[in-house]
Amino acid sequence: MTRPIARPAIDFIFMFTRADQTVQDCLEVFDVVVSAGVKHMGFKDVGVSFDTLVELNRRIKDAGATSYLEVVSTTPEACLNSARAARDIGVDCVMGGTDAAGILSVLDGSGIGYLPFPGRPIGHPTALGGTATDVEADCRKFESLGCSGVDLLAYRATEADPLELVKAARRATQGTLVVAGSVDSPDRIRALAEAGANAFTVGSAAFDGSFSPRKGALASQLGDILEAAA
Repeated sequence: MTRPIARPAIDFIFMFTRADQTVQDCLEVFDVVVSAGVKHMGFKDVGVSFDTLVELNRRIKDAGATSYLEVVSTTPEACLNSARAARDIGVDCVMGGTDAAGILSVLDGSGIGYLPFPGRPIGHPTALGGTATDVEADCRKFESLGCSGVDLLAYRATEADPLELVKAARRATQGTLVVAGSVDSPDRIRALAEAGANAFTVGSAAFDGSFSPRKGALASQLGDILEAAA
């Protein structure tokens, strides 16, 4: 009897986001996410009030899950402000932004991990410019600065094959490699695991039902994503 080929484990980070904004009913959605068994949860710093994000983070931490804030600000000062907000909220990890030195300075002493964007993120919702060589160079730079890993927008790439970007990032960082954005099928999750990613994010594809198009409930979407990641 032939045994199935094992592939590396990969974590699922559920994002309380749609179209790169935290959904307004994130606190109502929270119970569904916890009941599904999700252990990693994140949000953006746009779409709802600061107090709502504080409460959402509190619930995530109280549930024993890991919390993430992904920066989507488009100016250097706004990114630093997002990092300051993340520190005040008390998340476990900040993702996104490109001013690694500046954001690390804001987070210094907080115990919060930081995963910057390699490549050239553009616009909102964010696309990713840059080649595999660019991504590899950025990842080496971020690692030298002391970042915890990187947050790679692989499937939003405009100039390169997504999986080649993942492989380039994996060559260049020993830290956590998260792939964010447009991970909307089991095939993509399997491909990311095989290419060396440690984790991936899903938000919109769960909320709009596109991960499992024949199922309507958010709980069903989450269950199928978790199964694909197992």
